Amino acid sequence: MKERVEEYAERHLLSVARLDRIVGEKTVAEPFRSYFYCLTVFALELETIRKKIEDGSWGMQSLAEMQEQNQMLYSDILPENYEKSYANPTYAGQVLGAEYGPLLSLLYTELRGGISYAFENRTDYLTILNELLIEVYNSFEEEVPEYQNVKDKIYWYASDYCDVFLADRIEEQVDPSCSFAADLICQADLDDERYLYRFGEYITENERGTARHLRKLSAEKLQKMADVYTEGYRMGFVNTGKDLSRKSVVNIRYCLGFERVIRLAMENFRKMGLSPVIYRAASSVITKREQIKVGYHGAIANKQYEYDHRADQALFLDKRYVERKLDVLKHVYEKNKKQAAQFAGPAVIEVFGEKPFSPEVKKEAPALSEAQRALVLDYDSRSGQITNQYIKGEERSFTIVSYPVPEIGERYPEIFDDVIRINTLDAGLYEKVQQTMIDALDQGEYVHILGKGNNETDMKVQLFKLTDPEKETIFENCVADVNIPVGEVFTSPVLEGTEGVLHVSSVYLNELQYLDLKLHFRDGKITDYHCGNFAREEDGRKYIAENVLHNHETLPLGEFAIGTNTTAYVAGRKYQIEDKMPILIAEKTGPHFAVGDTCYSWSEDIRVYNPNGKEIVAKDNSISILRKEDVRKAYFQCHTDITVPYEELEEISVVTKEGKRIILLQDGRFVLPGTEVLNRPLDEEESPV
Repeated sequence: MKERVEEYAERHLLSVARLDRIVGEKTVAEPFRSYFYCLTVFALELETIRKKIEDGSWGMQSLAEMQEQNQMLYSDILPENYEKSYANPTYAGQVLGAEYGPLLSLLYTELRGGISYAFENRTDYLTILNELLIEVYNSFEEEVPEYQNVKDKIYWYASDYCDVFLADRIEEQVDPSCSFAADLICQADLDDERYLYRFGEYITENERGTARHLRKLSAEKLQKMADVYTEGYRMGFVNTGKDLSRKSVVNIRYCLGFERVIRLAMENFRKMGLSPVIYRAASSVITKREQIKVGYHGAIANKQYEYDHRADQALFLDKRYVERKLDVLKHVYEKNKKQAAQFAGPAVIEVFGEKPFSPEVKKEAPALSEAQRALVLDYDSRSGQITNQYIKGEERSFTIVSYPVPEIGERYPEIFDDVIRINTLDAGLYEKVQQTMIDALDQGEYVHILGKGNNETDMKVQLFKLTDPEKETIFENCVADVNIPVGEVFTSPVLEGTEGVLHVSSVYLNELQYLDLKLHFRDGKITDYHCGNFAREEDGRKYIAENVLHNHETLPLGEFAIGTNTTAYVAGRKYQIEDKMPILIAEKTGPHFAVGDTCYSWSEDIRVYNPNGKEIVAKDNSISILRKEDVRKAYFQCHTDITVPYEELEEISVVTKEGKRIILLQDGRFVLPGTEVLNRPLDEEESPV
């Protein structure tokens, strides 16, 4: 990368000089002249910031100056300004024309990705963006070009620079020497709030408030948070029989504001022999995946903006481009295969508490055609296979933990403390109680889950048949390793015979809200789906198809679980934040159903045991087992958990092959002998003060 920056030095100077001239030119007709003026001024502002970073003057600014600059960089896409922003494909279409609008809105969005490049002093990346802007601008001089002419420029930008942006992206994920964020976290004065603005991300009261709150916590409590996070990661390897000592790299993903905990966690990981890679969430159409943030990031300035541009590649995607990306992927992994083999997996800190978001569906926003959806699915499948060839699923693990942000409400400090308590509950107690539940489940032929009141859930989940119950088990006894907090038992259901309706009144999945969500299953696969987010039913179906099914025609039920963390459930009700709970915690507060891959995808053949010594044998289903014939048919590259809360449940029961019904939960309470202790938080909630 360093060599490329030097190589681009002269090109960078030339591109900036050209942008300076464009500002004063009038060779492009309106309405396009105003559009290009806006983009050019923005690009020059990024260059001004980059120079300040380079000469050190940026760090001499006051906190107020940094805040003003941060607000300026993101002001155009904030909700109050977005309706008249070229970043909005609807507005761009109205002003620039229905044909050019979405394409030029994509160009503006791509240019906005330069914010992070400026703060990392990446003149190579900024040069590429500047040259793209100049090339498109030049085509509009004197007369408006053919649409295909502009589209081709965007296409060749994406295709030509795959071997820069995509290649660097892969290397950032496995190489600790790509250390912009890691260095910043280690070297920054965390008592000086200005450090947050050095990342080049959008900063709000959530990030500032989180950092301030962590400053107030005792060293002991901060260390406890870090230890839970890193020990969960370590235990993920221990509990699955994977050798962590063979690895040397851990990927830390988090939201800005948690640097005090991350710094301690980095030290913990180093003691395990792991160096951190901390890469930024992607912003380029070449590297990002829909609106999902993978990597560290600040606040999301406007979720509607992110949603509007989730499918920008639809404007140019074709088979040739897919093959180009796959070639780059394969080449870069092969070049870095020794380093990739050292990658142990991600350690993630998620946040929750923001206002639930339900997007507006815009006809002007790019959308994949049927043929393009097939290409995306093909790319996801083949890229997953390539990645697994170099970062083997059976050798890697992960951990995820979640904390609230100040936006959750006035009781944020109390909620934060309660979440720390939830994340550190007595794993030994849960292990014992959950084993009692598993002993009952292992007797079953299927599990019946029935909703109550307005909840229409009525699911029959077929269970794996044990051949040696003395040594084998169907459900994993999950305490607090990869998925923190403690509190669930889960299995990969048998698809054949699994059927019914899954219904939840409100759920938040991958930062998108779903109202009155219903999924219908037959033989373990989704056959129909609905939600109440939109006035038009077809908009709701499209919303689910794109964001739950991820454009697959159907998905199997990859996981069935029963959450046992009633402490988390009561906390949600106590603070009236049930709708803001992340799936990581929410999945522990009722039964949940995951559509997509199983929990054991890419590592089904590793032998896994519960604490009582029994081997977990229900890891495959009739789709995942196809990996032995054709791996392309076995995986979907997605896994989405959907939870039905306790209060919406009439009953969960296990039905044996003899027809005996063992009731686990009735009217929202655990009734199986030996599990009644789980009701104590519920009893305390109901007790008068």
